[in-house]
Amino acid sequence: MQSLFYALKLILQILWFVMIVQIIMSWLINFQVLNLRQPQIAQLWYGLSRLLEPIYAPFRRILPSTPGLDLAPMAVFIVIIILQRVLINNQGWFDGM
Repeated sequence: MQSLFYALKLILQILWFVMIVQIIMSWLINFQVLNLRQPQIAQLWYGLSRLLEPIYAPFRRILPSTPGLDLAPMAVFIVIIILQRVLINNQGWFDGM
């Protein structure tokens, strides 16, 4: 069961990293540092969006609509932090099995 603990922890860390990459990339696109007309940039952007949209969609349905500001990533970050704390606090349960 220890391997399950580390697998869940790794998945949450990877999700955290991918979200950070997408957020930084969105800032760079909005400030016109990156251009979506470049094939590599567009491919990376659409790939990250397709990967994270199923995670963001339920939060977007619940959260209020705020034009120009997407609150879904912040809500997902909060959920990830909570899940990480729950995992760490219950690490003994994984050790005992």
